[in-house]
Amino acid sequence: MKVLEAIESRRSVKSYDPNHKMTEEEIKQLLSSAMLSPTSFNIQNWRFLVITDPGIRAQIKDASWGQEQVTNASILILVCADLKAWAHQPERYWKNAPKETQEMIVPMIKRFYENQSQLERDEAMRSVGLAAQTIMLEAKEMGYDSCPMIGFDPLKVGEIVNLPPSYVLGMMITVGKALAPAKPRAGQIDYSEIVFRDKF
Repeated sequence: MKVLEAIESRRSVKSYDPNHKMTEEEIKQLLSSAMLSPTSFNIQNWRFLVITDPGIRAQIKDASWGQEQVTNASILILVCADLKAWAHQPERYWKNAPKETQEMIVPMIKRFYENQSQLERDEAMRSVGLAAQTIMLEAKEMGYDSCPMIGFDPLKVGEIVNLPPSYVLGMMITVGKALAPAKPRAGQIDYSEIVFRDKF
């Protein structure tokens, strides 16, 4: 499948075959692709929690106002980010770079993020968004459908999954085999309302 075809055919699907299971190889392929998504300073701050346990999924469904896709999709992925990833052995993010590049970049990471809580969160959300789109496009390439979700209580879901204190939950994504196609696109606004040149 060509990239443009995946972009055009990716839709938010909410009705899934509850009996379809993804293999561990498929799950690894999907999330290995997500790990190629870009992050600032290559800090790789995304964290993916794959939930297949029916009991945990049922609890999350309750915290998601009963949305069926939470339990019926093949997998549920919590797309999170570690706000403090920049501080965890940052030299490992540049271990394959030339020594002079390492010596320049690695100290910059601390100077950039230290004592910058808003920047940490902004960076987390950027990384979550980039990774989430990669997941959904790769899922489409693999013959699966997906749905990004923000319709849930993040504090309750965090409690259910023991979200670490330095992590933030950006969104959930369901992935599986669609039982019914997505409804037609509700309405795209005009290109001229969205795209500008040089200045607003």
